Amino acid sequence: MCTNRHYNSVMAALTFGCFITTAFKDRSIPVDIHVSKVMIKNVDDFTGPRERSDLGFVTFDISANLQPIFDWNVKELFLYLTAEYSTKSNALNQVVLWDKIVLRGDNTKLNLRDVKSKYFFFDDGNGLRSNKNITLTLSWNVVPNAGILPLVMGSGHKSLAFPESYETAKSY
Repeated sequence: MCTNRHYNSVMAALTFGCFITTAFKDRSIPVDIHVSKVMIKNVDDFTGPRERSDLGFVTFDISANLQPIFDWNVKELFLYLTAEYSTKSNALNQVVLWDKIVLRGDNTKLNLRDVKSKYFFFDDGNGLRSNKNITLTLSWNVVPNAGILPLVMGSGHKSLAFPESYETAKSY
């Protein structure tokens, strides 16, 4: 006769056994990031009195084959592209520019062209203009059926420089 306590112990042991089969798998893959357009504007910042801040615009391409990441224990991937840079006022700035969820069964060949930032690329001052070292990185969270939620960085980064002058045109 099986009691609830024994049932729970068996289920916990089975779940752990399933988790351990993929716990140490390398989930990093090569990623190709290409930037086709970079633009910057100086806009009103409504967080302070009469302040202006830099607003960056980036158009990019991303290519990656996500298939090697998927196995029986991967439910979905949460992909996100970040821009990382330093300014005089902050040693480290990280901004999420774009994200996407890829479910098991979806197309795992990522081949995006001329994608614009999904989220605003604001700097809390004027740290984007003439900044020569902004690094774009594609990372992802692996959402498993059982186990921990690992954070993985792709093995391709793209460094870019922002222009010296602000764009005055209305369009992007």
